[in-house]
Amino acid sequence: MADPRVSLVLITRNRRDDLLRTLPRLEALPERPAIHLVDNASRDGTVAAVRERFPRVDVVALPENRGGAARNVGVGRADTPYVAFNDDDSYWAPGALARAADLLDAHPRLALINAHILVGDEQRPDPVCVEMAESPLPLAPGQPGYALRSFIACGAIVRRSAFLQAGGFDARLGIGGEEELLGHNLLRAGWQQSYVPELVVYHHPSTTRDPGRRSAVQARNALWTAWLIRPRGAALRTTLRMLRPHALRGVLDAARGAPWVWRERRRLLGSTRS
Repeated sequence: MADPRVSLVLITRNRRDDLLRTLPRLEALPERPAIHLVDNASRDGTVAAVRERFPRVDVVALPENRGGAARNVGVGRADTPYVAFNDDDSYWAPGALARAADLLDAHPRLALINAHILVGDEQRPDPVCVEMAESPLPLAPGQPGYALRSFIACGAIVRRSAFLQAGGFDARLGIGGEEELLGHNLLRAGWQQSYVPELVVYHHPSTTRDPGRRSAVQARNALWTAWLIRPRGAALRTTLRMLRPHALRGVLDAARGAPWVWRERRRLLGSTRS
């Protein structure tokens, strides 16, 4: 029997082979979640291949690349109270979705759970998860796991109503550190987020990634997020830390977006002073 509490949303772009290896693992999950695939304008035949081989998967073919914000489309199509995210190269361990749903049932202010992510065939703990387990943030009474401000989208499950309330992912951030702004918006709305290491997600990073481009996007998004939501002193310190040769491409990209970031900062903080 399918668990009526959980559905899956995954996004992809031009990674057909990775996706075709991942989908059988998702369809074999004992929770039998509905799977909503949102394709970011792939040009490698992804949409046709999935529709032919996996007719149970709900496929949305976007005419343009919306980056991480394509997940918003999938969440909009889901009709379950909880929505788990995957990338085209990650998948949940059997039974983890049901256990996550049990936790969300039991903790009505908990908006998001980040699973423990194991990377590659060696199943190495994701370094970010190691940091999450050392979180200094205080837990709310009864809150499970470790309290978070942000998360890793390829291994997270959200309360759909909280996600929609927080506005989802910002399309301007693309993919690479897009989670922090959403995590901030969830906290600002009074929701909790937890890292729960007993829940497991497997991640086999695609060999088609462009590490240089990914690093630049992550640096840009770290700056944009700091400029949007941090006090001026903290935003300045983040900017100074990014002034390194390996991050200069991202710094330049961030500078080009400074006008819209300033406008949004004023709206978010309600003042030109912070």
